[in-house]
Amino acid sequence: MEFLLADWLGTPVWFWLSFAGLVLVLTAFDLGVLNKEAREMGIGESLRLTAFYIAIAMAFGAWVWVAKGADLGMKYYTGFFIEKALSIDNVFVISLIFTFFAIPPRFQYRALVWGILAVIVLRGAMIAAGAALVEQAYWVLYIFAAFLIYTGVRMLWASDHDPDISKNPVVKWISSHMRVTKELHGQRFWVKVPDEKTGKLLTAATPLLLALVVINLADLVFAVDSVPAIFAITTDTFIVYTSNIMAILGLRALYFALSAMIHRFHYLKYALAAVLVFIGSKIFIADFLLGGAKFPPVASLGVTFALIAAGVGYSLWKTRDGAVSAGGSH
Repeated sequence: MEFLLADWLGTPVWFWLSFAGLVLVLTAFDLGVLNKEAREMGIGESLRLTAFYIAIAMAFGAWVWVAKGADLGMKYYTGFFIEKALSIDNVFVISLIFTFFAIPPRFQYRALVWGILAVIVLRGAMIAAGAALVEQAYWVLYIFAAFLIYTGVRMLWASDHDPDISKNPVVKWISSHMRVTKELHGQRFWVKVPDEKTGKLLTAATPLLLALVVINLADLVFAVDSVPAIFAITTDTFIVYTSNIMAILGLRALYFALSAMIHRFHYLKYALAAVLVFIGSKIFIADFLLGGAKFPPVASLGVTFALIAAGVGYSLWKTRDGAVSAGGSH
């Protein structure tokens, strides 16, 4: 019992174990129930599953609210909504990656599931590093804030363009240093193929593995924006990590609905840019204009939600007749 009540990164161990158990249950549900066989997920099922994951995230937030107080509960919800909104931009890039490697929809879910497992570990490492930096030197938050403002401004003025996956250095390296099959082998990441000269069976990667690797690299790039954004809301490591991961867990379900209508969210990137500028500016406002007083969490959540809702609403209204058919990515 003493171990469970012990403090780890500012939160009792049993909190962390409870969250880890929830993630394991949801992952087992994905792998053991939803992903038992290769199939394409329809938009209706995607939306229902997304609603399920959002409901779980909201319920977890309510538990945080009761157990850790209204202030941290509000910050959890703010972080969750910001990460969820930023993940929409991530969906566009993932769609491009699957298209480049010619991965059919029935195999995409498996790659997304394993990609999420890797993200849970990678995000954890990035958040732990960020928490250590902030604890040692508070001024690191000012760097995070300035970076968020810079990123937001860059998003506002950057032109839309599709990243060239073929020029990705990791794809080039894997293709030149590893044996990669030209065709898919179902849902398998590795296969045994005969050597052209000796006929001996050798291990080779499949295009599905390359897609998985590039998706995880893309997530690291997006994490450079999202992790500082949540640290700008709170430095509580438990809130930062759980809000981040709960938003990502539902991404694979949301992907199939959004990828089918990504063109409808063309103007969302401007709302996301405004959110990043607002979150970054909030730190400077609180420390230099409010004399170190906390920026009200309710106001922070309200502004964030209003900006995202306005971006989604305006995008859907402007593209109601199919006038805009291109999506944006930062």
